[in-house]
Amino acid sequence: MLNPSRDVLLLDGDCGLCHRLARFMDPRLVPGADIAYRPIQSEEAQGLISTLPEWQQRAATVYLFRDGHSYVRSAAVIRCLFYMRWHWRVWFPLLWMIPLPIRDLVYRLVSRYRHLVFERPEVCTFRID
Repeated sequence: MLNPSRDVLLLDGDCGLCHRLARFMDPRLVPGADIAYRPIQSEEAQGLISTLPEWQQRAATVYLFRDGHSYVRSAAVIRCLFYMRWHWRVWFPLLWMIPLPIRDLVYRLVSRYRHLVFERPEVCTFRID
C-alpha cells in the first residue's frame, strides 16, 4: 500500500517505452527522492486514478501524483525531471515553455506508435517498492 504523502508515477505496465523511462530515471534520481512507480493496471493505480476528474480518468496516459497535485501526459513526463539530478532538471524550463497543446500533440504521437518501436515487456520490470 502506498503512503498518501509519497509521490507516485503511474506508467503503462505493458509498454516498453514506459519501462525504459522508469529504468532510465531510477539511477539518475536525486539522493533522497521519494517517488514510487506503479503500473496503471494495478489496483493501487486504479484507486488513485478514480480520485481524479473524469477527463483525467479517461486520459489513459502517464500520471504523476506530486505534492497533492496530479499531472497527465506531457506535464507528467516533464515534471519527472524534478526528481532527477541537476543536469537533467535544467531541461524543465525549456521544455515547459513549449505550449501545452504542442507538447501534448507530440506526447499523443509518441503514445500512439510506442508499441511499434518499443517491444512490450513480458513482465513489469520497473522498481515497485
